[in-house]
Amino acid sequence: MQIQVNTVKNVETTPEWLASLEEQLASSLARFRDGITRLEVHLRDANGDKSGAVDKECMLEARLAGRDPVAVTHKADRFERAVSGARDKLVRLLSRQVARQRPPKGQDPFEAVLT
Repeated sequence: MQIQVNTVKNVETTPEWLASLEEQLASSLARFRDGITRLEVHLRDANGDKSGAVDKECMLEARLAGRDPVAVTHKADRFERAVSGARDKLVRLLSRQVARQRPPKGQDPFEAVLT
């Protein structure tokens, strides 16, 4: 899984923070690693240089193998909280999609292949 971080020019980041962010996202999404080809992280400060209560935004877009990409967005007062909220939303979304692909309880998944 490739992780690409995109920021607008008014968002200041350090290489250490970006490395920590990538590591955090990779470990949180490890169980979906085979299904995600690329994860794009978009960080944006809605107010720019002005201060604001909930002006930091994180959008996570997961490019899925063989399926349409999915995206989630979360706003917070700090980028760490925005990333954390978006990450949690993405994990829930991907968990629901994986659960839908499983066969119903009590049905043998190999039965359809053999008949």
